[in-house]
Amino acid sequence: MQKITTFLTYNDQAEEAVNLYVSVFKNARVVNWMRMGEQGPVMSATFEIEGQQFIALNGGPSFRFAQGISLFVHCETQAEIDELWEKLSAGGEPGQCGWLKDKFGVSWQIVPPVLGKLLGDPNRAKAKKVMDAMLQMHKLDIATLQSAYEQG
Repeated sequence: MQKITTFLTYNDQAEEAVNLYVSVFKNARVVNWMRMGEQGPVMSATFEIEGQQFIALNGGPSFRFAQGISLFVHCETQAEIDELWEKLSAGGEPGQCGWLKDKFGVSWQIVPPVLGKLLGDPNRAKAKKVMDAMLQMHKLDIATLQSAYEQG
């Protein structure tokens, strides 16, 4: 059992959210559903994405997600960025610099690991060019980031 588990509290959409998340990620599964009664509505669910466990709870309308916490997804390819961005932002709200909110209000960062490498380059002119390019984007584009780096 992992020591720390992300606990996501929804109004009444936990089942819908869990079904979306496990359909979006290739290595994802529902571990268990906890229902109110044998055939009743879902109270909570435990699920995994890429070996990381999460718990989703229907907690009522007093709970809201805040952008100050997000789920950070490392994406190795542009195809993976494109796919996750499309599926997670559907019905939600795209943000800047690889951030989005899904239709439940959960914030996600869809980011290629190369971004950290480019932004952390000791050549600050190159890193600044990458930062300037990233600040113009919603969904991150690896080729554009690399091109900005090469121009720096």
